[in-house]
Amino acid sequence: MALITADRDRFPNSPWQLVETRHEPDTAGTLETLFALGNGHFGIRGAHWAAADADLPGSFINGLHEIWDIKHAENAFGFARTGQRIIYVPDANNFTVIIDGETLSLAESAVLDYRRSVDFSTGIYECRITWQCRSGATVTTTERRAVGFASRGSLGISLEVSADRDVSADVTSSVINRQDQPVEDHSSHDPRRAGRHAGRVLLPLRLDGGDGSLRLSWEAAESRQMVGLAVDHWTSAGLQPFDTLVDQDDSSVRYVLAVGADQPFLLEKSVSYAAGRGVQDSGHDAAEAAAAGLRPVQDVFAESEAHYREYWATSDIVVGGHPELQQAIRWNLFQLAQATARADVAGIPAKGVSGSGYEGHYFWDQEVYLLPYLTYTNPDGARQVLEFRHEMLPAAKIRAKELSVNGALFPWRTINGLEASAYYAAGTAQFHIAAAIAFATNRYLWATGDGDFSEGMGAELLIETARMWISLGFFGKDGLFHIHGVTGPDEYTAVVNDNLYTNVMARFNLRAAAALDHAEISDDERQLWEAAAARMQLPFDDRMQVHSQDNDFMTLEPWDWTTPRSKYPLLLHYHPLVIYRHQVLKQADTVLAMFLQWQDFTAEEKRRAFDFYDPITTGDSTLSACVQGIMAAEVGYPKAALEHFTNAVFIDLDDTHGNTIDGVHIASTGGVWSSLVCGFAGLRDQGPVPFFDPRLPSEWEGLSFHLKIQGRLLLVELDAGSIILTVRNGEPLDVDVRGQLISVGGDAVQVALDPVQVPEPTVFPSGPPTASIPVVRARA
Repeated sequence: MALITADRDRFPNSPWQLVETRHEPDTAGTLETLFALGNGHFGIRGAHWAAADADLPGSFINGLHEIWDIKHAENAFGFARTGQRIIYVPDANNFTVIIDGETLSLAESAVLDYRRSVDFSTGIYECRITWQCRSGATVTTTERRAVGFASRGSLGISLEVSADRDVSADVTSSVINRQDQPVEDHSSHDPRRAGRHAGRVLLPLRLDGGDGSLRLSWEAAESRQMVGLAVDHWTSAGLQPFDTLVDQDDSSVRYVLAVGADQPFLLEKSVSYAAGRGVQDSGHDAAEAAAAGLRPVQDVFAESEAHYREYWATSDIVVGGHPELQQAIRWNLFQLAQATARADVAGIPAKGVSGSGYEGHYFWDQEVYLLPYLTYTNPDGARQVLEFRHEMLPAAKIRAKELSVNGALFPWRTINGLEASAYYAAGTAQFHIAAAIAFATNRYLWATGDGDFSEGMGAELLIETARMWISLGFFGKDGLFHIHGVTGPDEYTAVVNDNLYTNVMARFNLRAAAALDHAEISDDERQLWEAAAARMQLPFDDRMQVHSQDNDFMTLEPWDWTTPRSKYPLLLHYHPLVIYRHQVLKQADTVLAMFLQWQDFTAEEKRRAFDFYDPITTGDSTLSACVQGIMAAEVGYPKAALEHFTNAVFIDLDDTHGNTIDGVHIASTGGVWSSLVCGFAGLRDQGPVPFFDPRLPSEWEGLSFHLKIQGRLLLVELDAGSIILTVRNGEPLDVDVRGQLISVGGDAVQVALDPVQVPEPTVFPSGPPTASIPVVRARA
């Protein structure tokens, strides 16, 4: 059921803001995600400041996690041993406001006016509520907050209380450790959701406070990671706190005062966190390390405004003529910035720092869905993510030996570099993560020309992943190279032989490694890689004349498509074995392969694959709609392309998958970027030059964006009949537009575009392959 688009009175359309004008408690948790703030390192959910009005509040630090021993019901060699889960760090966004003896809350108090917003252009959250108090006073509270960027662990919060008459105010500002407090698990059987630890996680190291300041630190019981927190308060009246209380789970600073009609009370709360290797390695007190990052609240607001002013100057994507889509696009781009801006040398969790979904793990999502965006908007950030993967190489080499392969085998899901997927069929078997890392590496090198990275870390990532593939696969009796016992991106078809996506991406990986001029590669090894790539088995169904997702996919029983929508996503209603034996997809698989390795398939092969797989793809994965939309645009189906894109851009805003409460689907937001740049603008990379084959929807007046590519800033503008290219800074750039090679410099180059013909969709034979075989009746 739609959320934002279903009630435009409650959520008015604004091109640079997400706005809520009426509070409804049943959607509080989902909106905590939609109004969350973050900078890639630290994130805070968009919860209301009163405990009674919050559903799943929390703050997170990327990579800060607890570990535990995974208990398998039936053990086996090589199973994942160590579970990892992101920690809810002690949360500073908590206030209790008592006016004339009445505790204000949306749940219990009378509200005259309500408005909250998050401003994409400044990164500032604001919630203004006017209350009708039981004492007769009309009181307005205004909370504003922003995260820092110059100091990545800083948070600024201000709370103003004003009244139309003199009132007695009792205001308490709290820091609450919710990690070790019991919370309701809304759906304990949903594997997409994070679990909770049974025992105590955060053990206090330091608990100091006085005169409105707090200096606190904790250590995770098993991972031994530390987090420090420093909080200072400032008031407009120079008021001293009534008291300052310190506890491992609830520390507070309280102010008791009279608020006059012409004298609002302003409380500013400066917060700073310190965690990660800098704290661990320094040996310094974590609380003091946090205190070093404290910034005045107004400075944090100014940092946020400056950051987004610079960000939008080159990262905005403008769609002409569709304001509702424009707001949604900017919200998605804002989430990308919040998940990646100050991640530094770290991964990007599947939910960014907006929630605990997927337990804060890093997947292949970051390389396939997020690194394209980072590579072309923040190449330094892209390099840092790849450096983080490179740091995992020692553990990946150990993991490879456990799985009896050479080279490096990266974990399917992880925080600390160890495999954390307890269900190997849809986890460890997804060897394709190795090719995703190689692909992102190759794209980064192609788009940046970073010679140092190419000769060092980049080469090592390509070489070690290629060594894994050559030992995982084998040359069969048919002379072809096969890769057996793997799971592709489509997790509804697990542990198969010759998954097309896996083989296509492994072939790319082997070719990229073989093309390196590197002393560590012997002639024999290079020849072996080249031979395996040249003879890679790519399953093809002669009856359907379409590439098969794997060797046996076309023999599976078709799914019953009369299954009611209430039974989706299938993973929550059917045992995996039921799903595995049917011809049904969770997400794009073969279609994704043809997008990423676009030069390896003909236009006819892509169209027939899309025609066959799109109808049997459930879209139960949020990674699916964007890719299907991109390929729908390429093969010439503009209506389907726009439908898939619209589904993707509203996945979280409308909570279409029912789990936005656990955090933003960051990979999907990256897919939205790719849908615009690679789908409707038709960018394809890693060829001789950048290639554009635009597919602008007829409903749109235009599309424009920037790309940081090969040392230039390229402006791309589309209208109904042309593409206009301009290099805003840097040397001229050669670009291919539908086969026409042009040189683009500081003067705009306009290329006319002919309309794209819409082909007739392929009509495939119905029923399973055996349907046309006549029944042989036994003789009496």
